[in-house]
Amino acid sequence: MRSVEDQQIKVTAAAVAPRPVRVAISEAQGLLCAEDIVTERPLPGFDQAAIDGYAVRSVDVAAAGTEIRDENGELVDLTLPVVGEVVAGSRQPIRLQPRQTVRVDTGAPLPTLADAVLPLDFTDGGRARIKVYEPVRSGDYVRRVGDDVQPGDVAVRAGTIIGPAQVGLLAAVGQDKVLVHPRPRLSVISVGGELIDIDRTPGPGQVYDVNSYALAAAARDAGADVNRVGIVSTDPRRLRDVVEGQLVRSEVVVIAGAVGGWASEQVREALEGLGELEITRVAMHPGSVQGFGRLGRDEVPTFLLPSNPVGALVVFEVMVRPLIRIALGRRHPMRRIVRARTITPISSMEGRKGYLRAQLMRDEATGDYLVQPLGGAAGSSHLLATLAEANALIIVEPDDTDFRTGDEVQVAFLSQRG
Repeated sequence: MRSVEDQQIKVTAAAVAPRPVRVAISEAQGLLCAEDIVTERPLPGFDQAAIDGYAVRSVDVAAAGTEIRDENGELVDLTLPVVGEVVAGSRQPIRLQPRQTVRVDTGAPLPTLADAVLPLDFTDGGRARIKVYEPVRSGDYVRRVGDDVQPGDVAVRAGTIIGPAQVGLLAAVGQDKVLVHPRPRLSVISVGGELIDIDRTPGPGQVYDVNSYALAAAARDAGADVNRVGIVSTDPRRLRDVVEGQLVRSEVVVIAGAVGGWASEQVREALEGLGELEITRVAMHPGSVQGFGRLGRDEVPTFLLPSNPVGALVVFEVMVRPLIRIALGRRHPMRRIVRARTITPISSMEGRKGYLRAQLMRDEATGDYLVQPLGGAAGSSHLLATLAEANALIIVEPDDTDFRTGDEVQVAFLSQRG
């Protein structure tokens, strides 16, 4: 059997970011930027107040906080007249004269000759005249032209994942659209003569199509743009037509129920001649029998997954999800791994890397991670309800089979439960 790591290397080598498209910045969040965004204007575009306060010449308030005496030797406060007010968005220019101040709002343009802003807390907050308690230096509480970005600077670099801060910066420099690598398009197909859709009542020997719904949800969670094709006949001609249609429109194709049993023979017959396709045994549990290849003119990564929904989801998690994350430009495509202490004994299948459903918890007293396996280990891979309860997978190496209560194991986060 091939090792999990060798199969992952084979699979992830096929990951390719989709061809770039230009989208509105409101649609770009979470996508990989495909161009350097070079700014044409400075940001900020004018000197502006960084806080609410009073625009001043710093030299006029340099003596604040020291003893100031009048011509009779009496102690006096440093005061300045308030000669106007500038609100954010104001277009009316104001020129500040020596020993004057102007009330300013955050973001308001700074009056000519003003080089600092007095915070309200540095004054008595007067309207017509203020007492100044503390000095400010030139540039204090001021956003200067180009402090954030200068013309010619790269605001967002190619290869950056666009998050909220990048969207805000693009808006700030006047960029309404951006070239990105879009989410990889993934098609999910289910095959199997026993399958019916969930809007029908199953008869003898029939079961609902779980896989196309579950795998489509897993693909969306990974960041893909998903087309759930649903149930497709295993008639070779019909199946080939459907798969060829999805290869044209997709960067990834997933076919569930395509390994093991009579259906797998029909699937292989249908896909013969479309490209390289290999069904192999991987040293993992569940989901050891799986297929992977690159089909069609564009050599689209195509996965053949088990019919067992738990096995299909685990293979998706271990093999398909990393490929999607790499295509999205994620530097760390694998789940976060932590060490946790078991609260019950654990057993796993010898010779195979185990992925056991589990609930991860935190010890309130010590802060240590604790993990509880769900549904047992070997022989219980069909228990979908336990996977629905899981927020983690215990990862057991092929040479390890048994763990006692309190032993440390590797655990991969699946999701944060509310």
